[in-house]
Amino acid sequence: MKILGIETSCDESAVCLIDAQGDFDFASPKLHAKAGNNFQFQVLGNSLISQIAIHAQYGGVFPNLAKREHAKNLVPLLEQTLQQAETLLRGDASQKVTIAELQIILAREPDLYERLIVFLQKYAKPEIDAIAVTVGPGLEPALWVGINFARALNLVWNIPLVAVNHMEGHIVMSLMRHDNFQFTIPNFQKETHTPKRCALNAVRYPLLSLLISGGHTELVLSSKWHDYKIVGATRDDAVGEAFDKVARLLGLPYPGGPHISALAEMSRNNAEQTRKHAEKVPHRSASVSHGSAFHLPRPMLHDDTLDFSFAGLKTAVLRIVQAHSPLTDEMKSRIALEFEDAVTDVLVAKTMKAVDEYGIQTVLVGGGVSANTHIRAQLATQLATVDCKLLTPPPELATDNALMIALAGYFRAQNREFVNPDMLKANGNLKLA
Repeated sequence: MKILGIETSCDESAVCLIDAQGDFDFASPKLHAKAGNNFQFQVLGNSLISQIAIHAQYGGVFPNLAKREHAKNLVPLLEQTLQQAETLLRGDASQKVTIAELQIILAREPDLYERLIVFLQKYAKPEIDAIAVTVGPGLEPALWVGINFARALNLVWNIPLVAVNHMEGHIVMSLMRHDNFQFTIPNFQKETHTPKRCALNAVRYPLLSLLISGGHTELVLSSKWHDYKIVGATRDDAVGEAFDKVARLLGLPYPGGPHISALAEMSRNNAEQTRKHAEKVPHRSASVSHGSAFHLPRPMLHDDTLDFSFAGLKTAVLRIVQAHSPLTDEMKSRIALEFEDAVTDVLVAKTMKAVDEYGIQTVLVGGGVSANTHIRAQLATQLATVDCKLLTPPPELATDNALMIALAGYFRAQNREFVNPDMLKANGNLKLA
């Protein structure tokens, strides 16, 4: 089954085409040693344009600016993806519908309409079995662009639509086996391009998903496939949002996560080198500081819930910045280290609490912040002590992409969970459960 994925939930415009077959048998909560072995997929084409550089000057994502960029990007991305997949055939597909019908669907995206008309007059209908599109959560103006694009393609090509929850996309992506995965396809010439066939991991239930991104911090319990129960969530800022806010306080660029992590790792390495040097020179060890000069709270670390709170952590950083301004580069590194350690301590502690409370067999981490190497390492260390499996996405696929939407859409399409195009709606606050 060939699935076209469309992703426009925030500041990444993305289109992907996969060819998938088989089942990922999650019917039983017990261990499946061969689960996923008969599921395979190929990435036939994949295209993505990041808007980070555009939004960085504003220190965050502007929804209407994101909407404009999605409308500009989607048709070129579709053309590039289908060219990679070698599914584009010359022909006029625009004759199958009236211009007026397309104008109605794309009334709010006139730039997208103009580009799509040119594309449809140039190419015939490609071989695609279903179109999967993100309907939420995310920025609603951005979501609507992808949804209306999918509706327009459905009208012209008569290809069924699948509505995909963005967070389920992150979950499916983290389930993927990536030991032999080739995300970037280096050569699309027919004689050399042979996409690798990939599969998904076997899992043991119950499964716990730690979803951490700019808009989400959630612990989601699954007792079986496509079964979700949110057992913990942030009460204010999401963890990725906290990273961005603290980065601004430290004068670091947007997005803040990678910059804070880089400074934290630098400070961590310096502390380790200092420690090793102190061990070689014992008489100096007493005067050497091995940790951060600053201390931040670990919000809700010891309460009885599995919920999170990061707004107070950001405020604590603000007070440190105000008390020590102007900050030196060393101070920024030490604050970044303490902030990343505080966030990691809370995420790991809450996850381990949920593992114990629900008898979790597999922990999955997804979302943009899951690319953080320190958080991954600390989770892996702690989960190993209780023989709990950890699944993470490839770093390059931790952020938003259309592959995860196509994969999630495939399993929904298998169940024939197609939607009426007129019923597709953007829901910025869409929940998994």
